[in-house]
Amino acid sequence: METALTTALRKEVSRRRTFAIISHPDAGKTTLTEKLLLYGGAIHLAGAVKAKANQKNTTSDWMEIEKQRGISISSSVLQFEYAGAQINLLDTPGHKDFSEDTYRTLTAADAAVMLIDAAKGVEPQTRKLFEVCRMRGIPIFTFMNKLDRPSREPLDLIDELEKVLGIRSCPMSWPLGTGDRFRGVYDRRAGEVLFFQTEGEANVKGKLQPKKVSDINDPLFTKLMAGPSGDLEEGKLLHDQLKAELELLEVAGDAFDLDEVLAGKLSPVFFGSAMNNFGVQRFLEHFITIAPPPVARNTTQGPIEPTYDKFSGFIFKIQANMDPAHRDRVAFMRVCSGKFVRNITAKHARLKRDFKLSKPLQFFAQERVVVEEAWPGDIVGLLDTSGDLRIGDTLCEGKTFEYEGVPRFSP
Repeated sequence: METALTTALRKEVSRRRTFAIISHPDAGKTTLTEKLLLYGGAIHLAGAVKAKANQKNTTSDWMEIEKQRGISISSSVLQFEYAGAQINLLDTPGHKDFSEDTYRTLTAADAAVMLIDAAKGVEPQTRKLFEVCRMRGIPIFTFMNKLDRPSREPLDLIDELEKVLGIRSCPMSWPLGTGDRFRGVYDRRAGEVLFFQTEGEANVKGKLQPKKVSDINDPLFTKLMAGPSGDLEEGKLLHDQLKAELELLEVAGDAFDLDEVLAGKLSPVFFGSAMNNFGVQRFLEHFITIAPPPVARNTTQGPIEPTYDKFSGFIFKIQANMDPAHRDRVAFMRVCSGKFVRNITAKHARLKRDFKLSKPLQFFAQERVVVEEAWPGDIVGLLDTSGDLRIGDTLCEGKTFEYEGVPRFSP
């Protein structure tokens, strides 16, 4: 018979989504992170990466050097709820100087979102990080960003994913024009058009009203494609181009296959513009239905299921001096099984001794909250004043084992 703990574990595990965003520098990763937080209700005003005097800085870039350089250096951990799902988002640095941090962070993620600048396509750092995801066999979702700027043809971008990265793709949405002729995206699964508006606060408040279309021949497309000028001739031209592209996708493209996605062999592709809040919410809605909850992980004693009733977790990152007022050292732990509660005593597998976890923290970039409980998939910060915790260390209750596969690099 199931215990109350097992029932609670099943419920909490099924609603967790832990993922990392990977990309080349300047593809818009931190901007996308901000917009996801905006939809999660975690922040009320999205920040800008290089903030002007009257703008606020982004939430995930909180270190002084990050604000100055406009890039992400440390992997921030951001937690928020959306539509009943508990989302743990790991924001990773794209700059190659800090890639070791990203490699380790990917060991704590169950899925990855690959962000691509639609004007530049697949860039070197994206390729490297993609290989790490492929090695681990984790599902990869693709978000083509900056569609409202001059960008490459969508079919070329899809083709490049296949040729350069060797992964099949399945576009879940398709752009209606690009650059100054960008009119919105068509959600292929829902049969809806999301209309891009630049006037006033149209996309800023985030609640876009999708327009339902009967099929690809719906005259509404021509009307939408005509744009602000109302030029029906141009609208018809763009509509015909869209029909040709979508027909080509039906014939030559891959159909959506959940098993292939979860095996990391097929990448669902979404189009949008993170800067303008466009297409991000629709991406998030699809993501939480497709992305996997926490799964079993390999240890020296065989695979451990997240619903195993004894707590266990591993350290994937250590960050010093997060609090400018103190010289502190925080070890980031991914909870892998069982329920974690504050003041729990766990076995330190490497040092073979008991360890009391008395000050667990949850982060929202720089803000920290002492956490009372956490479930598989969650990321908890442990204040490590003694320096006993190292990257790759396993903490567990019950039988002693170690989690495999956390890369260690020389300093």
